[in-house]
Formats: sequence, C-alpha cells, structure tokens
Amino acid sequence: MGDEKLLREIGERINMRRKNLRLTQEQLAEKMDVSVQMISNLELGKKAIRPENLVKISDILNISTDYILHGTHSESELQNLTQKIKNLSTEDQDIIEKLVDSLLCKNNIIK
Repeated sequence: MGDEKLLREIGERINMRRKNLRLTQEQLAEKMDVSVQMISNLELGKKAIRPENLVKISDILNISTDYILHGTHSESELQNLTQKIKNLSTEDQDIIEKLVDSLLCKNNIIK
C-alpha cells in the first residue's frame, strides 16, 4: 500500500473518531498542545503522525494506536464494546444483533 493512501486512511480514522466524540479540530489541537493546522494535515493525510503525537491522540480519542494505524480494534476495545452492549436493554441488544447480521450479510461474511 502506498504511503499516501496509508496516510489518508489514518487521517480518515482520526477524523471519524474525533467527530464521533463531537470534538472540533480546535478542541483536539488544544488537548494535544499542537496547532489546528497539524490536526488538519493529519486528517487530510498530508503529514505523517509522530510517535509521541500518536500516543497522545490515541489517549485523547480513547482508541488504540493499532486502530489509528491499521484500522483494527484491540481486544480491550472489543471487550469494552461487549460491555456496552451488555448494559443495553434486551430489545436494544436484539437491534444490535440484527444490525450486525445485516452488515455481515452485506459484506458477504454470512448469508
């Protein structure tokens, strides 16, 4: 995979997570003690992330460095998701199960 494509994918994951947490680029930059331009460049895939900033952004966005770099969730993240689902009502758990089944079918993982 080309470096440019990889940087864009990393930036997209950072952007998505930041937005899911309802943080602005300004808020994330402030928490990281970096410029808004740096956050913008990361999210657009224009610049590589330095190791110390990778650790900071991972902590702030509460996601693993593996997810940022590779798009794969760690075991602890999956366990956290499982715990969140356990805290839902049975009806909501059924909705989650149907959604997961639908996505698996859509992606030809199950039929």
